[in-house]
Amino acid sequence: MARTARKHLILVPGLLCTADLYAAQLEGLAAVADIMVADHTRHASMEAIARSVLAAAPPTFALAGLSMGGYIAFEMMRQAPQRVTRLALLDTSARADRPEQVKQRHIAIGAARTVGVRAVQGLLLRMLVHPDRVHDRALSERILMMADSVGVEAFVRQQTAIIGRPDNRPFLGQIKCPTLIIVGAQDALTPPKVAEEMAAGIAGSKLEIIPDCGHLPTMERPEVVNRLLAQWLAQPAG
Repeated sequence: MARTARKHLILVPGLLCTADLYAAQLEGLAAVADIMVADHTRHASMEAIARSVLAAAPPTFALAGLSMGGYIAFEMMRQAPQRVTRLALLDTSARADRPEQVKQRHIAIGAARTVGVRAVQGLLLRMLVHPDRVHDRALSERILMMADSVGVEAFVRQQTAIIGRPDNRPFLGQIKCPTLIIVGAQDALTPPKVAEEMAAGIAGSKLEIIPDCGHLPTMERPEVVNRLLAQWLAQPAG
C-alpha cells in the first residue's frame, strides 16, 4: 500500500512572537505535517516578508498565520495563491489600520526604543490574553521572552510593515482554497466581529470561536487549536 504523502504546514507568528507561539502545535501536529515556522523579522514591508517566506517554503503548503501572521498570509496569497493548498487565519483582521492605530504604533516604536520591547509587551498583556490569564506568570513570561527574542529593531520593522499593509477586505473574495478562521471569544485586539467579517468575505470558509480565550489561542487553548487545525489539514484541498 502506498504511503500517503505528508503535508507541509507553514506557521507565521504574530508581532513580537517567535516559534514559541506555536510550541504546542509543533508538538501536537508533528505526526500529520512537516512544519516550518516563518521568519518575519528581517523586512519592513508585507511584500518583502511574504517573498522571503515563499522563497524558503516548499512548492505547495498549508498556511496558518496569527495576528500579524494573518496579514503576512494575505500577502502570500496575493503573491502565490497556487502554492497555498489551504489557509487558516487566527485572531487576525482583513482591515487596514485606522489613523489612530497608526499613531499608537508610532508611540509603541518610540517606547520600545526608550524602555525596550519587553516593557512595551508587558503593557499589552491585558489585551493579549483572556482576563483570567493575565496573572498566569508562566504564560506571561513566555510572551515577554518572545518579545525579548525579537528585539527592538525587528519590532520596528514589523510595525512598519503592519502600518503599510493594505485593506485586505476587497481581496477576500479571491481566496478559493479551504479556509479556517479561528478567534478567541474574548479577543480584545481582533474581536469576533472582524473574524465574522472575514468569514463572510471568503466563500466556503469555516469560522470557529473559542470560548474563554483571548488573542493568543495557540498558547491559551492549545488543545482546541490543535484539534481544529488537525481537522483542517485532513479535509480535501478541493
